[in-house]
Amino acid sequence: MAKIAATSCPDSRSLNASSSDVPAGRTLIRSWRIAGLYGFVALLWIYFSDHALEALVQDPALLIHIGMYKGIFFVLVTTFVLFLMMQRTFGETERNYLALKVSDDELRQAMTKLTRSEQRYKSTLDSSLQGCQIIGADWVYLYLNDVAVRQSRRPREELLGRTMLECWPGFSQTTVYEMLRRCLEERKPFQGETEFAFLDGGTGVFDVHAQPVPEGVFVLSIDVTDRRKSDMKLREQAALLDGARDAILVRDLEHHILYWNHGAERLYGWSAAEVAGRSIKELLYRDPAAFCEATAMVVEKGEWTGEIEQHTREGRAIIIEGRWTLMRDKDGCPQSIFAINTDVTERKKLEQQFLRAQRMESIGTLAGGIAHDLNNVLSPILMSIELLRMQEKDARRQNILSTIESSTKRGAEMVRQVLSFARGVEGRQMEVQPRHLLREIEKIVDETFLKTIRVSCDVPADLWTVTGDPTQLHQVLLNLCVNARDAMPEGGLLSLSAENMIVDESFAAMHGGAQAGLYVLFCVSDTGSGMSPEVVERIFEPFFTTKEVGKGTGLGLSTSMAIIKSHGGFVRVESETGKGTLFRVYVPAGVRGAHEQMHETGTAVELGKGELVLVVDDEAAVRQITRQTLEAFGYRVLLASDGAEASALFATRKDEIDVVITDMMMPVMDGPATIQVMKRMRPEIKIIGASGLNVAALTIKAAEAGAHCFIPKPFTAESLLLVIRRTLDGKPVS
Repeated sequence: MAKIAATSCPDSRSLNASSSDVPAGRTLIRSWRIAGLYGFVALLWIYFSDHALEALVQDPALLIHIGMYKGIFFVLVTTFVLFLMMQRTFGETERNYLALKVSDDELRQAMTKLTRSEQRYKSTLDSSLQGCQIIGADWVYLYLNDVAVRQSRRPREELLGRTMLECWPGFSQTTVYEMLRRCLEERKPFQGETEFAFLDGGTGVFDVHAQPVPEGVFVLSIDVTDRRKSDMKLREQAALLDGARDAILVRDLEHHILYWNHGAERLYGWSAAEVAGRSIKELLYRDPAAFCEATAMVVEKGEWTGEIEQHTREGRAIIIEGRWTLMRDKDGCPQSIFAINTDVTERKKLEQQFLRAQRMESIGTLAGGIAHDLNNVLSPILMSIELLRMQEKDARRQNILSTIESSTKRGAEMVRQVLSFARGVEGRQMEVQPRHLLREIEKIVDETFLKTIRVSCDVPADLWTVTGDPTQLHQVLLNLCVNARDAMPEGGLLSLSAENMIVDESFAAMHGGAQAGLYVLFCVSDTGSGMSPEVVERIFEPFFTTKEVGKGTGLGLSTSMAIIKSHGGFVRVESETGKGTLFRVYVPAGVRGAHEQMHETGTAVELGKGELVLVVDDEAAVRQITRQTLEAFGYRVLLASDGAEASALFATRKDEIDVVITDMMMPVMDGPATIQVMKRMRPEIKIIGASGLNVAALTIKAAEAGAHCFIPKPFTAESLLLVIRRTLDGKPVS
């Protein structure tokens, strides 16, 4: 700035010298011109006038008088001419002087304004909150304001008048040097964020704006070191939030989403970019009444904790445990709501199962007491009927007694069913051949059911025996067949089958209450009306029935469950409305025969070789146990909860995935559709279909979609590993 002021502001003495020297020089020149002209004209006048008079006048006295008048005339004429010339000359000089004086005043005023402007400019730069520097074309510091001095961490005296290369060793190797060099040479402005190293070893981050100026380059620097550290800290905190398994989100008081972590993306199915600014009320809630009530409590009390129902992108209803907190600004006014949502859907299902088990246990205890009392009531009636029949000879009364006896026995049978449910059923324990049971059931069904119901029975010759009460097992199978008949009033297919089953730890983990071991699996399936998920959840409850009044007691399936549990087994049911029902009854196999056969036919499971397997299933428990099993046997695993997620994952890693295992019945995108999408992306990919419902039909659908093979659910670890290995090796799967 000092250099600029010295070169642009001449002092008043130079101005005065200029204004006086110019008119004085011109006047002197003009005066000499007038004097010379006057002398020349005077000489010519005297010379020619004297010679002319001498020639014309001979009288000396007259000549003297004429000469005197001639002199007077000459003086008058020359005086007048000299007056005109002097008036012109000095008038012009005076005008020039006045004009120069006015110009000098204006110049003084302009210089005063310029000086004040430069002072204001310098004052503005000095008081700026950003660092301001002027670097000359030779890299010399011409100016630094106080902020720039603080940013440099050096005294002003060590910088002004010195080049940047002298002040900062190694400066020519930095990005700042390259930025300023381009600005100086190309005369183009530049803006960017850069890191600068100081002499004390520290570093700082600056947002730099460089602008070419006549003196060199003007640099505006903003210290963003603290902001960069804050941004890094915020990113670290955001990474921690994204790493949380819970859904963490922030919304404003109008319910617009401000923050959405990775946990929320996994839980709800929307990415953060998709939900930014959208209303969470419209996004996650079908009935917003509970949401509005919880939000009002947050605003009123500052926090809310509780359970609430939400819906995912696929439309699946979930129960979340929410911990919502009201966030306030620096003035204490409500600003936003911070929410941590934990998916407790599976936990609620387990709680419901536990409560249902407790309810059934309570009902069983109550039913046992009632049955005991009813037995005490019915026993005297039955005995009295026999006595009355012996004494009564009238045929009509004998018929009445028979009716009473029949009703009493039917009541006694109901009491026995109640006791079977309540006490867990106790019966004879003997070795039973399941093949004989199924053949007997097949015969009864063929003889008693309507001909519109076709019966299929598949019983292998090497079926293991079971230990239990044959009458009770017969009752269970027959009860399931009767239910299947009632579900097919227009006819259909009733399928009976049995097979040897090895239940390992993986399989048992997927089925609550199951124990690892050897089982005989009985399957009873139909192509009837099927059941809704709500009905399936309650079919084993005592006295629950979907039949018309008078056509069912509601004790058939509850008694069957009690019988199977008393034998150490378990039951699984799969049903879909309009497509039929499948009951799987697992009964522990006889120890001797099963173990002998297992020893003879044991199959060695070949370990995986690091192949990548994509497992697609909408049941979280199935996904997790399948993953644990495959990883334990040398495979790598990717998981997807539905066909849409699986397709997106496959698209990004299709060249890495070696084989896909997909459930055939899933929400959003089912198995056949998923197989077709993957086949279009990579035709040679090997895909295994899996399902436990309507296996025959789904096997055909899987093959038509492009699946290499099909494995029925539930599957054991051994069967799964065998199918995967044979599929990867290109061998046929039986």
